[in-house]
Amino acid sequence: MRRLTKQQIEKFATDLDEEQLEKLYFDWYLWARDDQLPPNLQPLTSEKYAKDWQNWILLGGRGAGKTRAGAEWVRAMALGIEPFATKPAWRIALIGETFNDVREVMLEGDSGLLNIHPAHQKPTYIASRKRLEWPNGAIAQLFSAEEPESLRGPQFHAAWCDEFAKWQYDEDVWDMLQFGMRLGQHPQIVITTTPRNRKKLKDILAMPNSCVSKASTFANKQNLAGAFLRTIDANYAGTNLGRQELYGELVEDNEGALWTYELIEDLRRNRKNYDFDDFARIILAIDPPATSHRKSNACGMIVAAVDDNRHVYILADVTMQAVSPIVWAQKAVQVYHEFNVDRIVAEVNQGGEMVETILRTIDGQISYAGVFAKKNKKSRAEPVAALYEQGKVHHLGMFEELEDEMCQFDHFIMSSKNSPDRVDALVWAVSHLLLNGDVSVPRIRDL
Repeated sequence: MRRLTKQQIEKFATDLDEEQLEKLYFDWYLWARDDQLPPNLQPLTSEKYAKDWQNWILLGGRGAGKTRAGAEWVRAMALGIEPFATKPAWRIALIGETFNDVREVMLEGDSGLLNIHPAHQKPTYIASRKRLEWPNGAIAQLFSAEEPESLRGPQFHAAWCDEFAKWQYDEDVWDMLQFGMRLGQHPQIVITTTPRNRKKLKDILAMPNSCVSKASTFANKQNLAGAFLRTIDANYAGTNLGRQELYGELVEDNEGALWTYELIEDLRRNRKNYDFDDFARIILAIDPPATSHRKSNACGMIVAAVDDNRHVYILADVTMQAVSPIVWAQKAVQVYHEFNVDRIVAEVNQGGEMVETILRTIDGQISYAGVFAKKNKKSRAEPVAALYEQGKVHHLGMFEELEDEMCQFDHFIMSSKNSPDRVDALVWAVSHLLLNGDVSVPRIRDL
């Protein structure tokens, strides 16, 4: 059956009864691409992997079908569906970046566990207990990667880790999970993720009992909007960001780059350990686009703070894509009040007085300062990158798009297709707080 075309299978299905049709429809082994099947079922997998694999890492572009592959593997393991499993895995861990991601993507998403079962096999979601229960007695517990200690104690036959490269505490969560993988004769873990240059991910990929599958966004084109595919191909083909987000490639740090993933990771701090009221000053830096049509650059907006020791902390990336000035200005004023910002700082090379005028139209009481770019982007960014190297700038949490842009900054400024709008806003923020600002001035809101 796997050798037939989709059209041939559909023709064959016309002669089947309702029960047979349901069985055919939910037969993942029949419909899956080879890269969506576990290593022991992939045609070109070595005999070693067929017997011994412990970690299966699916590296895929956006929309490549990673979530569906992970969910179908869990379904097969929980129900003991051949040829995926010979008997059920009675205890399973489901781990996402946040608990909301577990529920919205891994469970309730279009390709999530609650939408891929026939009615008689469908598990029940027990929200109060954070678990799924299958009719045969198999149970999956739900975990957030924000809480590594929640994995201390439970034990499992199998685990599914979604978007692993986005986890802030990837090493801690992975370590806790390893201690729990102690049921059955051969516990296994599936990782589905768009790759990022994270040390722990690379460590897992290098393990002798790990194997990897790769898929591009375009491998799943029959299930994606044509306009989406054309747009992302036009905007990101040939870029490092495209290699990572579309083709599922693990892009290493660029030699001589101003920022590296390792540097940013070393300087990352836990947001829970900081009270925003303790910062000396908080600002919102804006890099406004020159135009507002659908192909315009993004409006870069970064919230940053400085403490009494002259260390800067990146609090939020609220960048908006291709919106009108009134829309990003409304967002800026909202963020101004949400974070109790002391001052909005905006580049005025393109908009001049227009930027301040629009902001004050929405809220005439904001504190505002315009800044003018006298140097090119790289010259402005280099002193800020040096502050990172000195250990003076920290990210409170994960800002994936900003960090990708930082580590690929040279490629962005050399490309006519892309502008590093997030980095531009970041540079204005850090420069204002450490290079041009005065932290000895009391917070404006306290005056």
